[in-house]
Amino acid sequence: MVSPSDPSMQPHDRPNIVALRGATTLDADTREQVLERTTELLAAVLERNALQSGDLISLIFTATDDIHSEFPAAAVRAAGISDVPMLCARELAIAGPSNIPLCIRVMAHVHTARARTQLRHPYLHDARQLRSDLPE
Repeated sequence: MVSPSDPSMQPHDRPNIVALRGATTLDADTREQVLERTTELLAAVLERNALQSGDLISLIFTATDDIHSEFPAAAVRAAGISDVPMLCARELAIAGPSNIPLCIRVMAHVHTARARTQLRHPYLHDARQLRSDLPE
């Protein structure tokens, strides 16, 4: 496969750069749960969108205020993906139905040939309620 940054490629030959969203929840704030559920979330982002780790450009994770045991990015590093820029931040603590407890969210910037209408944004466990309008 030709790299998206290959200078021989014409602009119309390059894969799109898109942002994928997803979220998951924990049963408890433990390091093991953060690593397990974040790994599961990233795997779902890649699998549902026919992506490989080389398609990742960057990952932005947020976690609700009740998660303190580990950074979500640690799960990605433990999976052997060490060349993708990542950022972890706090989710806004807004009162309302979108503020569910023990929630990790991700925004993944990726290279893909898929159209936006073909993208699948995984919302796992209790995070499903956040975007029930999206196809699994």
